[in-house]
Amino acid sequence: MPGSVTYDPVADKLTADLASMIVWFDAYLTNVDRTPRNANMLMWHRRLWLIDHGAALYFHHTWNNYLERSRDPFTMIKDHVLLRFTSPDSLREVDSKMSERTDAGMIKEIVGLIPDVWLAVESPASDSHFATPSQYRAAYVEYLVSRLKAPHVFLEEAIRARSLSI
Repeated sequence: MPGSVTYDPVADKLTADLASMIVWFDAYLTNVDRTPRNANMLMWHRRLWLIDHGAALYFHHTWNNYLERSRDPFTMIKDHVLLRFTSPDSLREVDSKMSERTDAGMIKEIVGLIPDVWLAVESPASDSHFATPSQYRAAYVEYLVSRLKAPHVFLEEAIRARSLSI
């Protein structure tokens, strides 16, 4: 993105609604890598771009107890660069909107787009949790659908973390 610049929370003002959508999305996906030190956001042609999602879906770095962990609150949201630009009301409003738009069918469709090679099982000697790409896909869907079940503990954690940061 030629001419893009790193997002600067002082210079680049975002609405509470947009900040809340990004915080909600990152809390839902367990993205640990949108901190003040490394926001992974660029401004390009006066628009915000979210980049480098390598640390999103943090849960998949270990598949042990992944389904149980889908109900974890994601306490690392406290370090999110945009959390201070949200409010409890904006987070709850965004939660309602995003929850309406995100369902099991959408998740399954998106996960279905992941190339098999990205889900390839390394070797028989590795500690791979699943044997086939389709098993990995099913686990991603199961995890992400479970996170959307009420109550949204990740939302409540974001609201709690926001109240502690002011």
